[in-house]
Amino acid sequence: MEQQSEVVNGNFSDSSKKNIELQAQSLLQNVNEEVSESADFLSFELASELYGVEIKDVEEIRVWEKPTPIPRAPKYVLGVINLRGMIVPVIDLRARFNVGRCEYLPTTVVIVLRFSGEESERLMGLVVDAVSDVISQGDNELYPPVGDSEVTSYLQGLINVGEHVMSLLDTEELLNIERILRTAA
Repeated sequence: MEQQSEVVNGNFSDSSKKNIELQAQSLLQNVNEEVSESADFLSFELASELYGVEIKDVEEIRVWEKPTPIPRAPKYVLGVINLRGMIVPVIDLRARFNVGRCEYLPTTVVIVLRFSGEESERLMGLVVDAVSDVISQGDNELYPPVGDSEVTSYLQGLINVGEHVMSLLDTEELLNIERILRTAA
């Protein structure tokens, strides 16, 4: 018998959270094992489309919890979470990329990304529909992004993954706070 998830005020019940946390921990364990075997990307779903980020940029995968709101923030900036004493902004990628209605289901997770630049280090949480898999680039060619949408400027490129095409996101661009604030104005 499958357990139903209970959502109250945008948050999941404790039993649902525990189940999702166990699934996320299992996935992270698989990620850590596969990273040593040259895994390149963490793939995730967003509005039935496949996206990915470089695995080296993934700090943590967290169960969806409603973040603390930030006054006058853009719609896609949901708020902040406390990650081991650090304040981490959380962005809903569906809202940011204007791809479908934002629903928070039992599979919804927050992927916390870290980008280390020359002068600073940034952390940000991205709300996605579900984490899919760990993908190795292997012999697959990375193709340049095509088209003109809100997503295109955040893409490193496109890569074939089985029968699907994965849009590989650029972590540095995703975590660019100045750009986020500029596009919200």
